[in-house]
Amino acid sequence: MSEAKQLIKKTMQVLRSDGIKGVQKRAKRYVKIRQEAKNQGESFKDVLFINGCHRDLLPQSVRYRVDHQKEQLESFGLSCDEVYYQNISLKQVRLYRTFILFRCVYTKELENFVEVAKMCNKKVYYDVDDLVFDTRYTNLIPSLNRLSEHERAQYDKDVELRKRILLCCNGAITTTKRLKVELQKLGIPVFINPNSASMEMVGYSLACKKEQSDKVKIGYFSGSKTHSDDLYMILPVLEEVLSKYPQVELFLTGELDLPQELFKYHGQITMRGFVNWKELPDLISQMDINLAPLCDTLFNDAKSEIKWMEASFVKTCTVASRVGAFKEKIDENQTGILCSTTQEWIESLSKLIENPNERTRLAQNAYNKVMERYITIYNGYKLADFIKKERSPNILFAMPKVEISGGIMVAFRHMNFLRKSGNDVGILSLYDDREWCDFLGDKYPILPLDVSKIQGQIDRGVATMWPTVSLLEEISTIQKRLYLVQNFETDFYNFSDPLKKQANQSYCPKSPFRMITISKWCQQWLRERFGQDVKWAPNGIDLVQFQSKKRGLKNKIRILVEGDCQAEHKNVDESFHIVELLDPDKYEVWYMSYNAKPKDWYRVDRFFHRVPYEQVPNIYAQCDILLKTSLLESFSYPPLEMMATGGYVVALENDGNKEYLKDGYNVLFYPKGLVQEAKRKIENLVQDINLQETLYENGLKTVQERDWDEIRDQVLSLYQ
Repeated sequence: MSEAKQLIKKTMQVLRSDGIKGVQKRAKRYVKIRQEAKNQGESFKDVLFINGCHRDLLPQSVRYRVDHQKEQLESFGLSCDEVYYQNISLKQVRLYRTFILFRCVYTKELENFVEVAKMCNKKVYYDVDDLVFDTRYTNLIPSLNRLSEHERAQYDKDVELRKRILLCCNGAITTTKRLKVELQKLGIPVFINPNSASMEMVGYSLACKKEQSDKVKIGYFSGSKTHSDDLYMILPVLEEVLSKYPQVELFLTGELDLPQELFKYHGQITMRGFVNWKELPDLISQMDINLAPLCDTLFNDAKSEIKWMEASFVKTCTVASRVGAFKEKIDENQTGILCSTTQEWIESLSKLIENPNERTRLAQNAYNKVMERYITIYNGYKLADFIKKERSPNILFAMPKVEISGGIMVAFRHMNFLRKSGNDVGILSLYDDREWCDFLGDKYPILPLDVSKIQGQIDRGVATMWPTVSLLEEISTIQKRLYLVQNFETDFYNFSDPLKKQANQSYCPKSPFRMITISKWCQQWLRERFGQDVKWAPNGIDLVQFQSKKRGLKNKIRILVEGDCQAEHKNVDESFHIVELLDPDKYEVWYMSYNAKPKDWYRVDRFFHRVPYEQVPNIYAQCDILLKTSLLESFSYPPLEMMATGGYVVALENDGNKEYLKDGYNVLFYPKGLVQEAKRKIENLVQDINLQETLYENGLKTVQERDWDEIRDQVLSLYQ
């Protein structure tokens, strides 16, 4: 059913049941929810609660399991947001580390959301506070038999839909031991976080003033109609007490109908419907005794001790069934009284009615206990610690803009290894409008590098180019900072450019950074010039992408020139001075550049601009000789890629490529500026079959030693 049709159907139902005022109330709530959908997901935070319950229908559950758990986490240093489950979007996957789904039903959108989150190694938990995820349990609720056939079918469908999305999650969070036992039968890990009172709730409770009265007020605060059976269980008890003690007044609150058996005591009974939670503490505080009966069923055995807790905060003593969490959490005859039989109920109530000092003693003990153990700001550590310990380590790579150049490609390879080893990996970008980036079939989230919107904890932030170093210094939530140095970027600028100095400053940052690199040359100058202790791992190549095919160098020879001609250190002009000397009838020239376009005087037979990385191997494979004349490279990828396809390389030696290139072994080097010597090297290579064989075989040996799969562990060690 479409959202519009669902909205019309719900509106008509509310109109029939609650009138026009009810529709207005729901409409305001709907507008608020839709506005929430627009506002969520603007900042990077630790936890997103995905609320599956309408606050008008299950207000208490949403408060305890969303609002109060948020307060717990925030009180212990984790930033949180909430979104209604129908308002989720995949952009929110990018912006949070952990997701908690409260009582959500399955939707295709939610399933896709969970799958993407898990793909990114983010943790997703299902929070549930009742056995409402399997009809084996809900069939035990007698009141459900009073639903219409259509209502019951919809109820059962929702139960099964909760189970379906629950099984998609990494685990569950729940309230009681019995709930944990039943959830574990689904084969998932379960964490217990009992219900707690918020600071606001405690504030309302402490503000209550008990009124003095000759009456003994006994209250039953039932909530929903599902508790009708619990009231009927103690009907004989209530009849006995009301008959024996005329000073007793019984207060029944919630969706309850007065049992016929109690009609004759109507003068001693006060009934009220639902009470706003802010008013509830004052109402409970006027009671002398709080009743918490539960039928001894499996479903009730999983319920929490909320009724006892709420009464304890206002110093009202509780008599409860010896069932589930009541049995576990109430210290018998110390912080409350537990009953199993009708006789025990009668005796316990009689004792308390006749003995106000005993009521005071039990209430004070219970108050002391809940004030110590049941307040969010005091007991949230365990939940926060669970979230922190169980979430995947996250690593965010800072980039000015995501463009797949050689250095960025290396960063993505590292990101791929880190994700496959279980890390939550993403990108902080200064200028990207995109929300996701694809690299060789993997999707990586992109976050705006806006310091004011980074509120979640970041385990490791990795600078990739010099402008990102100072930006990472400004983000206080980063635990460890690393700098992936891939070139001496100081020399990217001339001496009249102030950026030259700023680039240089990045190698001695104000905050502690661990320097890591993929170049032994970079490792050397970082130590010698800047005193940095640098970890090194070799660069690699994907031999699945770059398939080798031996070149014959017959007929017309195709020369490939690669590099940004606007970057002086790439020295691309010299490449084209060389090809000017070559016979155009014998040599064809292809030029590939990601950024700049060829200059007017270049001799170019075919130009490739901004080629997607996955298409680059095909261009190399169609060429015979790579002519690479860069002056400055930390690690020159094009020669390695050309050798991997079986082609040949004529290059200018620099500090970066000499790490793996050796003249006459796998490359032909020529001296800078000697273009005639470069021409001679190319022509000699074309004519000398033995030289071709030597360069080809040794080139393949070199690339095999650099296979990414072979150096994976070395790369991962950089980030440990």
